[in-house]
Amino acid sequence: MISNNPEIEKVILFAVDLDDGQCVEDNLDELEELVKTAGAIVAGRLIQKKERIDNATYLGSGKVMELQMLVAEYEATGIVCDDELSPMQLTNLGQAIDAKVLDRTMIILDIFAGRANTREGKIQVELAQLRYRSSHLIGMRSSMSRLGGGIGTRGPGEKKLEIDRRVIRDRISQLSHELDDVKQHRDVMRKQRMQGNIPIVSIVGYTNAGKSTLLNHLTDAGVLEEDKLFATLDPTSRNYKLSNGQEIIITDTVGFIKKLPHHLINAFRSTLEEAKYADIILHVVDISNPHADEQMIVVYDTLRSLGVTDKPIVTAFNKIDKLADVPVIKDLSADCVVQISAKHEIGFTDLSEALADIINKGQTYIERVIPYSEANLLNRIHKFGTLLEEEYRDNGIFVRAYVDASIGIDN
Repeated sequence: MISNNPEIEKVILFAVDLDDGQCVEDNLDELEELVKTAGAIVAGRLIQKKERIDNATYLGSGKVMELQMLVAEYEATGIVCDDELSPMQLTNLGQAIDAKVLDRTMIILDIFAGRANTREGKIQVELAQLRYRSSHLIGMRSSMSRLGGGIGTRGPGEKKLEIDRRVIRDRISQLSHELDDVKQHRDVMRKQRMQGNIPIVSIVGYTNAGKSTLLNHLTDAGVLEEDKLFATLDPTSRNYKLSNGQEIIITDTVGFIKKLPHHLINAFRSTLEEAKYADIILHVVDISNPHADEQMIVVYDTLRSLGVTDKPIVTAFNKIDKLADVPVIKDLSADCVVQISAKHEIGFTDLSEALADIINKGQTYIERVIPYSEANLLNRIHKFGTLLEEEYRDNGIFVRAYVDASIGIDN
């Protein structure tokens, strides 16, 4: 019987340990998760301690030979570097090793190509891939010529796009115009949300921290939940009512990761910048991950690179249900810290109160009687403020509330 199932690719991971404080084994563990998400399996790994990366082959000549031996021993179809390889390194490794040569950037781009569902997401991914390929044409030609499919070839590769600088340049120009149109639409939608005077909370966090799970359990958003890196790419916004009655908009977007390709950041900038226009940042951290503190640093570095600064931050340490004892991890960058389990809806009241407290700090406290002829103001308080008390009196409706100055209600 002939099987129609495609053969699962086997790859060897490799990296250079520069003794610069980075834990290479941990980086390769994460790279292995990326490779699994892309649909391949890891057959082995190789690490070389060096003072500097070899400009020609990344690894030293002896380790390149050792890598070729590992490929032969495990019958691997490819090798994957934890760093982004230069065109020269791609070319030389492709000539020295009888396997497809990939790097971390190519794996991440490949995952994004497989996960993009919306028109905007597909344009952003293809644009990032083409910009990467444009700068790596020579190296990719030699390293990818052996195998026509599999990881590293999704996206524009499926369209049999000719690898040619002129064709790629024209396609990049076309996609850039299309993305500008989509961005204008996103800007209009964003302005409408902001003009609605409803506080906007942007969920950010390391990939697989539980952002989509949190959004689903708060709002029934129906976003895909998977225990995989980059399970969701497309931003989702949903309305949510806090425990005090305050209505907010919660927006989720793509997760962050170490060494997030700059081509991807540039292509997804309009999506990632949702956090830039939010009133509050909700930073979700997987507290069960032993590298939670390092992941927090990556998130804050990425936010700074996007110009997301001076925003109130609530950090939600998620997945406490996975731990017998929750470790003490502080977040000095946050205005407030709560412990939650998004999956089991633990700590949601604390989270709601923390968000409400921050919103109230930006509002004005009022006590006044609203004439019945102006009863529509009560509806605005209900929608855009926090109503603490209302009492119907002969001369009108007495209210105590926190309101935003922009809705035109004062004492």
